[in-house]
Amino acid sequence: MYATLKKLIPARPSISGHESGIRAILTDLMRPFVDEISTDAMGNLICRKKGKGKNPRRVALVAHMDEIGFVVNFIEEKGSIRIAPVGGISFRAAAGCPVTFENGVRGVLCTNADVKADQEIRSDVCFVDIGAKSRAEAARRVHVGDALALTPHLFRLSGKRVAGRPLDDRIGCAVLVKIAEALSDPVPEVDFVFSVQEEVGCRGARPAAFALQPETVLAFDVTGTGDVPGAKSMAVKLGDGVAVKIKDASVMCHQGLVAELLALAKEKNIKAQSEVLLYGGTDTGAMQMAGAGCRAGALSIPCRYVHSGVETLDLADAEAAVALALAYLKAGA
Repeated sequence: MYATLKKLIPARPSISGHESGIRAILTDLMRPFVDEISTDAMGNLICRKKGKGKNPRRVALVAHMDEIGFVVNFIEEKGSIRIAPVGGISFRAAAGCPVTFENGVRGVLCTNADVKADQEIRSDVCFVDIGAKSRAEAARRVHVGDALALTPHLFRLSGKRVAGRPLDDRIGCAVLVKIAEALSDPVPEVDFVFSVQEEVGCRGARPAAFALQPETVLAFDVTGTGDVPGAKSMAVKLGDGVAVKIKDASVMCHQGLVAELLALAKEKNIKAQSEVLLYGGTDTGAMQMAGAGCRAGALSIPCRYVHSGVETLDLADAEAAVALALAYLKAGA
């Protein structure tokens, strides 16, 4: 799992609307394991493994390719670069971090010198320093509209725990790759959907589901945890297994599907926990409501410090997500 995840955290970012870099990597990784690969008008990568039998079930597995980040919106006279957020940015977490532009330029994200320690940090008091001495020098390297993000990285902690960014949602993408690698002669027809623009409103998943019309959708994304100091009460913990989503702020998962997944986890001795998230949302809700609708659920990977530069997770939880998804796909075979 670590080796696959490492491949999905390249040197340059792929923020919402700029997913071509990560899409190319995923295309190469998925090609040996599927029958058809296509990209739709939105930029979603859809990899199909054909089903067996006269009337196979149609299942879509989805994880989003994009990450949160920024775009350049102004270059000041002395070369400082002002930025606009793309997705749910915590500027307090981002301030003081290295950044990388889509074109490879490096810089540091800083706050204005007069920002006080107790002041709220918003985009209008932040800028990026790329070492330029003037607007003209900066403009030779970056332009208004260029994409950038906190510099991608990944490193090991204790045991199977790792930290870095953007684990949201490259870990979901890694899980889909491992499922495809392990899946042989499936009864259902499986569409592996690597969606775009999830971080700015789940915009890619809805048209993908509308086109594919799956009977069942399983989304793979990170979820928060309740196991760090000061965290809101939440049953999900790092290392306690894959989290079977029951609800979040955007979706009520299909109760029958939730029951099936939890029963399979118990039967197959796969570590699993139940997730009730009081905020946020994933592609689950967007795909659930596309077209005539479908049975929708989510297998979440617990993650600490989501949307920071040090997102932290336990690879054993991701491996449990792979195992449970495979058990579900093979059930009734």
